[in-house]
Amino acid sequence: METVIETRGLTKTYGTVKALDGLDLSIPRGGVYGVLGPNGAGKSTLFRTLLGLIRPTGGEAIVMGGRIGDAAAMRRMGSMIETPRFPPFLTARQVLEWLGRAHGGVTPTDIAGWLDRVGLAEAADRRVRGFSVGMLQRLGVAAALMTRPDLVILDEPTSGMDPPGIQEMRALIRSLADDDGVTVILASHQLQEVQRVCDRVAIFNKGRVITEGRVSDLTASGERLRLSVTPLARALGVLGDRASLDGDAVVAAIARSETPAVIRALVEAGVEIEEARWIGADLEDVFMTETGWTGVQAGAAKGTAHAG
Repeated sequence: METVIETRGLTKTYGTVKALDGLDLSIPRGGVYGVLGPNGAGKSTLFRTLLGLIRPTGGEAIVMGGRIGDAAAMRRMGSMIETPRFPPFLTARQVLEWLGRAHGGVTPTDIAGWLDRVGLAEAADRRVRGFSVGMLQRLGVAAALMTRPDLVILDEPTSGMDPPGIQEMRALIRSLADDDGVTVILASHQLQEVQRVCDRVAIFNKGRVITEGRVSDLTASGERLRLSVTPLARALGVLGDRASLDGDAVVAAIARSETPAVIRALVEAGVEIEEARWIGADLEDVFMTETGWTGVQAGAAKGTAHAG
């Protein structure tokens, strides 16, 4: 498997705090790769290290075939880290022209095309001082992409966007991977969006990767059988501690191979089964379990995962 990023024992310390703690990570070429984690997990530190903005304390990283800071490798990358800031007196088009001159090789046609692709064509000649957070995010994404990189890192690209904007950004990110062949590394606190758009994810905690894999595999590991049955009490009696109530249904944590025996046992006990279907754990469940968030924490953070 060809990789675009490879870290081995990557460490970054600030005094006694280890922002990255011997991080080992391989990100394959192609597709959309999600990076998740609670506050202080090390995500932002990793991105800044890979981009050569901060120096690691130890370990090594290979990015696009070169070591950190390699000029040839850096030219093949684009990035937007946190909410971007631009000179407020410039228009969106002028911002990209200004950055394009610094990079070289960016034409007015390229700029117009990317402004259109991120949904800023109508605002291209407006000064950015009046832009909303969501519009600044769009402009930051255009700036990251206009040099046509092979790898792009997008940190919270949908921050400040309304639902239609989030959907448009999701479509853009997928098209970058599927149509343009760009490897996209995405950090987002919107776990439902991550589940929809990412092929693989890594979940960070305390400077380390605690789980990694294909989204479909991670969510399939929490599959449960949901049964609409009557009477509920009798079904719970048959299934025992493997089952729990989910509204007016019963959810059972069993293996698929057990399904025929379970259905047969319920029928023999006089339980009427209206529906039986498999439901998978969502990425939110996986995140909460892997990072140890429970109870009040999980309830307060439902739907979000903050990356540090």
